[in-house]
Amino acid sequence: MEINTSVSNGAGPVYQEKEDALSPEDLSELLAAGTKEVHEKAENTQFVKDFLKGRIRKELFKLGAVALYYTYTAMEEEIERNKDHPHFAPLYFPTELHRHEALARDLEYFYGPDWKNLVSCTQATQHYVDRIHRVGQEDPVLLVAHAYTRYMGDLSGGQVLKKVAQRAMKLPATGEGLEFYTFEGIHSAKAFKQLYRSRMNELELDMETKKRLVDEAVKAFQFNMEVFDELEEIGKTIQEDVLDAGMPVHGAMGGDINKCPYYAAKTAASGGAAYASQLAMAVLRHPTGQVLVATWFAALAGLAAWYLM
Repeated sequence: MEINTSVSNGAGPVYQEKEDALSPEDLSELLAAGTKEVHEKAENTQFVKDFLKGRIRKELFKLGAVALYYTYTAMEEEIERNKDHPHFAPLYFPTELHRHEALARDLEYFYGPDWKNLVSCTQATQHYVDRIHRVGQEDPVLLVAHAYTRYMGDLSGGQVLKKVAQRAMKLPATGEGLEFYTFEGIHSAKAFKQLYRSRMNELELDMETKKRLVDEAVKAFQFNMEVFDELEEIGKTIQEDVLDAGMPVHGAMGGDINKCPYYAAKTAASGGAAYASQLAMAVLRHPTGQVLVATWFAALAGLAAWYLM
């Protein structure tokens, strides 16, 4: 898929699609195939399975946002450092994509004006942050794997789950607490994702470098799983009532969108015709069971777009 970008009107560029066949050697296709196994493992971490059952601790929603803040702050610092690097410059979209300022506003909403003194970077998140900084300073081409993994997920499943979180947590309709999911500079998420994939596929990379990028994307999934596991452990120490929506595990669903928010995200990424009415039914039946998924797990659910776009 080739995307042409027309002139910007000040609120973000307009993207025009031009069909172009993908090759198995395109970076986006290699990433999809190379991360399939670890993607499935990430789906089956105990932390993720618990939340897919609808067992949530509301405090973890905020802690997930904290983890995202530190992750995106590190990544966007390194993107700025390498914005003119020939292997990253075509993917530099700060106005459209950068998230750390939106996450800061979300944290101020949840924790108050003194939020910076109330949050800290956990060990698993720090490992992720350290890797991003090392890549940005020593091997900038690998930033492509981290940026693609994070941002494409945000524009996919993250958008599906934004409204679910808003409803379940009774957050303001004006968007406070969920600015992370609001991309003011992007008019069409689908077109922008296609543009991004096209730009990435056009990078002048040899096959060895592409394989290194796939390996780095696998590492990104592994860092996410470490964060999932850590949040699960933290959840055990939080004295808070568990909200149980009584939802069974995804594997027992047979792909029933009414029971599985991950499947809902996959359906949205693929543009299924029946999606809108199905999601409405899911939200009505299990609003609380999908809350935390909208924070850290939203990126994971959104990565279904790798296989379905």
